[in-house]
Amino acid sequence: MKDLLIIGGVAAGATAAARARRLDNDVNITLLEAGADVSFANCGLPYYLGGDIAYRSSLILASEETFDEQYKVKVHTHTEALEIDREQKKVKAKNTKTGKEQTFSYDTLILAQGGKPVVPPLPGVDKSHVFQLWTLADMDAIDTFIKEKEPKKAVVVGGGFIGLEMVEALTKRGMNVTLVEMAPQVMPNLEGEFAGFITKELMDFGVQLKLGKSLHAIEDTKVVLNDGSTVDTDFVLLSVGVRPTLQLAKAAGLEVGSTGGLQVDASLRTSDPSIYAAGDMVEITHNVLGKTVRMPLAGPANRQGRIVGENAVGGNRTYKGASGTSVVKVFDAVAGSTGMSLRSAKDAGFEADAVVVHKASHTAYYPNSQKVSLMLIFDRKTKKVLGGQVAGRVGVDKRIDVLATAIAGGLTIEDLAELDLAYAPPFNSPNGPINMAAFTAVNHTNGFSPSVLAQDVEQFILENEPIAIDLRDPISFAKANLRGSNNLSQTQLRENLDKIPHDHPILLISDDGQKGHVVLRMLKGSGFDQVFNLSGGYFSLERYARAIGYQYLSVGQFAVERKSVQDKKEDGNAKKEEEQKKQEENAGPLIIDVRTPMEFAMGAYPGAINVGLDDLADWAENFEDKSRKIIVYCASGARSSYGMRVLNQMGFTNVENGGGLHTMMARQR
Repeated sequence: MKDLLIIGGVAAGATAAARARRLDNDVNITLLEAGADVSFANCGLPYYLGGDIAYRSSLILASEETFDEQYKVKVHTHTEALEIDREQKKVKAKNTKTGKEQTFSYDTLILAQGGKPVVPPLPGVDKSHVFQLWTLADMDAIDTFIKEKEPKKAVVVGGGFIGLEMVEALTKRGMNVTLVEMAPQVMPNLEGEFAGFITKELMDFGVQLKLGKSLHAIEDTKVVLNDGSTVDTDFVLLSVGVRPTLQLAKAAGLEVGSTGGLQVDASLRTSDPSIYAAGDMVEITHNVLGKTVRMPLAGPANRQGRIVGENAVGGNRTYKGASGTSVVKVFDAVAGSTGMSLRSAKDAGFEADAVVVHKASHTAYYPNSQKVSLMLIFDRKTKKVLGGQVAGRVGVDKRIDVLATAIAGGLTIEDLAELDLAYAPPFNSPNGPINMAAFTAVNHTNGFSPSVLAQDVEQFILENEPIAIDLRDPISFAKANLRGSNNLSQTQLRENLDKIPHDHPILLISDDGQKGHVVLRMLKGSGFDQVFNLSGGYFSLERYARAIGYQYLSVGQFAVERKSVQDKKEDGNAKKEEEQKKQEENAGPLIIDVRTPMEFAMGAYPGAINVGLDDLADWAENFEDKSRKIIVYCASGARSSYGMRVLNQMGFTNVENGGGLHTMMARQR
C-alpha cells in the first residue's frame, strides 16, 4: 500500500487530500498542518471581523475528525515539517505544542505550504497593537484586542484585497481608519479610473488616504511615514504582500522559478518526480501572457489542489494556468479584473487597446439599476480579448466571469458582441455591459467611432490641441468639468455647425460616453473628420484624475458624499412635500421636473418640483388651478412632451414643454 504525504492544509492541501481519497480508497494519506486548523475559509476572515459573518464556526470547513471520518485521512495539526530526505523519501516533523519529533514516509509527497504575510523589518512591528491577518488565530487575536482595548483609530498598511476588506471591517467596528499605500493608487492591479471608483467610495465613508507613502516606523500611539508625517493610531494592520513558504523546499534542493515561486511543470510536479506542489507557493503560467507568474489567489489554489491530488494517485491531469480573475468589495463598491491590464498587455508585446463603457446593470426602468463600468482590453491585430476590468455596485461579478470565460475560449470582440446572454429586466438589458463594450470596441477599431481613454487624454490634448466639447447638462458641467472645455448640447451644436472649424480635432465629453458616440456620428455625417469620443466620458475622466491625476489638465472632481456604515434611515418625504407645497403656492410659472428622484437629486432647475412622469396624473388630480402656467421638463424633452400631453388631457390650459435640462438651464442666461 502506497503512502501519500501532504504538507499543508487549507486550500490546496485539504483539497488534494479529499480528491486523492475519492479516486483511491487504498492509499494511506497523511496531512501535516503547522497551524491549529487544517481547513478554514481564510477569505472570510475580514468579513467575520466586520460582523458580516455572525458565527466563527462558519469559517471552519473541516476538522481533523472530519478528514478521519469522511476520507480516512490522518491529520496532524500543530505539526511543522522540518526536513525532506528525498533519497529515503522521508519527512522529519515536530509537534510545536509538545516538541516531539516524528518521521513520516512517503511514496508521493505534495507540498501545499502556501505563503505568509510579509512583515517589513521596521521599528515597532512587534508591538502588541500591530497585527497581520492570515489565520483563524490572527483573526481571534484581532477580535479580542478590539473588544478589550476598544481602539478608536486604526491604520491599515497596504491597499490590496485584505487591506481594503479590513478597512471596511475596522470602520464597521467603529474605528476611524487611515489607509497607507506605497503605490499612488489603491488596488495596484486595477487601471487608474477603476481604482478611482474605489478611492471615491473610501473617501465617502470617511477613510483617510495616504497614497504614495510607505511605513517608516510604528510607535505606541502613532505611525511614522517615509515623508516624516505621522498618523495617530491605537491599532495597526500590516497587509503589504504575501511571500511563498519555500524554506523546506529550498533546503531539499527543489528548483525555484524566476518569479520566486516553486517551479512546477504542467502536471504541477516539482524538479523531483515524486514531489508535487500547489497553491500560493508555486509559480504558474498566466494563460494570456504565456509566462510564469506568482498568483496567490484562492481559486487557482483550490483547482491546483484538485489536480495534484489526482496526479499523486496515478492521474495525468495538466494545469492550464490562470488569468488572474479576482474581485473585491469595499463598502458598497465592487471592482474586479481578469486577464491582462492594458499596460501589461502592451509591455508583453501585444498590439493592445481598450474601450470603456458605463452601462446599467439591468434595465434602467427596473428598480435598483446601477451603472456598471467595464473596460474591455483586446488585441487590435487578432481582435482577441486580452483582459477586462469591471466596477460598480450591482452585477459586477457576472461580467468579470463572462470576460474570464471569453479569454479562456479565445473569443474576439466580434464574438463578444454577438454573445447571447440572459436577459430579463431585473437581470440585464437586451444589450448589457458586455455587449455594449464589444460594440464600442468594434466601432473604435474600424474607425466608425474612434475614442480616447482617460489615461491617454492628456497626451492626446497636448499633441492635438482639440476643441473639447462637454455635452453634459449645465448643472453637471458646473459641478465638475475639464478646464477649457465648452459646454454645449447636441441641439446647440447642430444649430452652430458652421461656426466649428472642419479641419480642427474635436474631443467630445459626455456623462458616460454614450451621448458622445451619438454626437460623433452626427458630426462625422456633417463632414467633420477629426472627431474623437472620450471613452467612458466624464465618469472615467474624473475617476482617473482622482486616483492618478494629470500633470497639466485641470479636472474637477465630484464632491465627497459622507456616507456611513450605520443604517441611519432618514425619511425625507415630509421635507420634500413641504418644499413642493411652497413652490406650488409661489406666484409665477410652476416648473415640474418629471425625471426620476435619482436624476432630480443629481441636479435640477432652480425652484423646480419633482413629480415623476408615472405620478403626474395623480398629482394633477389634486391641483386645482388648471390655468396656472406650467413648464414641464426632463433630461432630453421626450418624457416632458408626454407629460405635457397628460396635463392637457386633464384640462390644464397653459402647459409648455421645457425640453431637456440643458434647454431649461439656458433660460437663465
